[in-house]
Amino acid sequence: MEALLLAGGKAERLGEAAQGLPKPLVPVAGFPLAEYTVARLVGAGVTRVIVACRTGQEEAFVNALGGLGAEVVPVGEPAPLGRGGGLRLAASQRKEAGRVLAMNGDELLDVDFPALLAQHDASAAAATIVCAQVRSPFGIVDLHDDGTVTGFREAPLLEEWVNSGVYVLGEEALDRLPEKGDHEKSTFPQLAAEGKLRGFRHTGIWLTVNTPKDLRSAEAYMSEHPEWRPHRVVS
Repeated sequence: MEALLLAGGKAERLGEAAQGLPKPLVPVAGFPLAEYTVARLVGAGVTRVIVACRTGQEEAFVNALGGLGAEVVPVGEPAPLGRGGGLRLAASQRKEAGRVLAMNGDELLDVDFPALLAQHDASAAAATIVCAQVRSPFGIVDLHDDGTVTGFREAPLLEEWVNSGVYVLGEEALDRLPEKGDHEKSTFPQLAAEGKLRGFRHTGIWLTVNTPKDLRSAEAYMSEHPEWRPHRVVS
C-alpha cells in the first residue's frame, strides 16, 4: 500500500524555531514531525511513501524518514506547484493503481487509517476527506435574543467540521488534481458539487504545528505520550 505525503512547507511562521529545516522535518520531542506520520502509516500497512518536497531536499527526507519500515520516495518539485500540484506530482510516481492515502506532512493525527479506508471503499466516493472539530480560540458567551447572558464556555469545540488535510483519493480524484494550485479550491469543490466527496469524522488527536506556540504544545504532548514514539526497523 502506498501513501502520498505533502512536504513542501517552508516553516516561515515558525521562524528560528524551525532551525532552517523544512517544516515536516522540524523536530518534535526528538523526532522529525513527519516521522510520527510515516510510523503510523507503516503501522496501518503502508510500504511505500511518496514525498512531494522542494527540489534539493530529497536526500534530507530519505535520511530522516528511512528505516521506519516503508520505502521513502522523494519527488522534488522543479518549481512551487501548490498543494494540489504537489499531490499530482507525487501520484505520478505510484506503482499501484486504485485509491491512495494522501496527507500533509506537517500535522499530527491519530487517524484510524483502516477504518478510513473501509468507509471510503464502502461509499464508492471519488475522494474522502478526514474532518475534525476545532476549539474556539476565545471563550464563548451564551447570549439570548433579548441580550440576557446566561453563561460562559471557555474555548469550546465548535460545531462545524474542518478539513484536517488527510484524504483518500481514488483514481478520478487523482486525475482531476490540478497541475498547479490548490486542490481544496478546485478538485474538492467540484467533486462536492457532483456528490462524489465524502467526509470521515475524526474525534481524536489533531495537532497543527504552524507557530512556535504550536510547536511547544506539540512538544509537550509528545513528551507525555511515549506511545507515539516512532520505532526504527532493525535490519
